[in-house]
Amino acid sequence: MTEKTRLDTARIRAARRVIDPIFLDTPLYRCEALEPDLGCTVSIKLETANPVRSFKARGTELVASLLADDASPAVVCASAGNLGQALAWSGRGRGLDVTVVASRFATVAKLDRIRALGARLELVDGDHELARERAAAIARQDGIRLVEDSLDIETCEGAATIGLELVDTAPSFDTVLIALGGGALATGVGHVIKALAPEVEVMCVQPLGAPAMTRSWHQRRVVTTDLTDTIADGVAGRRPIPAVLDDLLLVVDDAVVVQEASIIAGMRLLLDHAGLVVEPSAALGIAAVLEDRDRFAGRHVVTIVCGSNVDVDAYHRWVGGARVDRF
Repeated sequence: MTEKTRLDTARIRAARRVIDPIFLDTPLYRCEALEPDLGCTVSIKLETANPVRSFKARGTELVASLLADDASPAVVCASAGNLGQALAWSGRGRGLDVTVVASRFATVAKLDRIRALGARLELVDGDHELARERAAAIARQDGIRLVEDSLDIETCEGAATIGLELVDTAPSFDTVLIALGGGALATGVGHVIKALAPEVEVMCVQPLGAPAMTRSWHQRRVVTTDLTDTIADGVAGRRPIPAVLDDLLLVVDDAVVVQEASIIAGMRLLLDHAGLVVEPSAALGIAAVLEDRDRFAGRHVVTIVCGSNVDVDAYHRWVGGARVDRF
């Protein structure tokens, strides 16, 4: 890369010494049972096999390690659920006072888990963007650290350790499929892939009902949307962060959107053929292959299964519904 992202590969390697090993070296394996339906070689990077069931703790471990020595360590974040759980978990182990702001429409299971991990939870009558505004206000009023997912470099460089594990342990692969929301996962993994395995295609996937970052990537400027309409709550942002987009433009080869039916079909395939119960965001990579099998035919793709915090009743409604076999 001639231009540089905000990320640093040496810092990313050092991050592995700070992150609790329980979140590192997650399973990576070829899932042959998926391949007849997808028409390509598929490997899964399973970021749900940890106490918070998502990749987010890689970043919050870095944040918490930096805050633990403060005189009155306190931190606030906005979260659709997974970041809040991860920050609560990392903060609890280091004696931090953690406040999480979330939409009252967020997945109940995620909210319950945030409370169970000992964080203070404040709910707002709006979407994730309103929660972001409220978290920023609390940080200003109380003079405490605001953790902004994807803007804070620790969240990106924590996620980037996934990229190190892919490059160090995976057999040769052609494409990595990454769920795109705020951008921490995509910029982190993308940075490492482009630095260490530049021949690998980095492809981001977003729901058609929450396309702001994908539109921004294609237009090379921040594009906001008024609404989101997707079951993939973990990636349902409306206002991309300019600095994150700048990084994304340097490390991503393509960004696509997928339909809700494809996401549900991907969740069903991961259940039927991999035995995995995943939240909708984690099925975006599979959905991308389902919608464009010809593009991936004969290739080896790695998809990052990024979270499994899902409302059980909603999951049964989605996955138990009518099947959609072709797109």
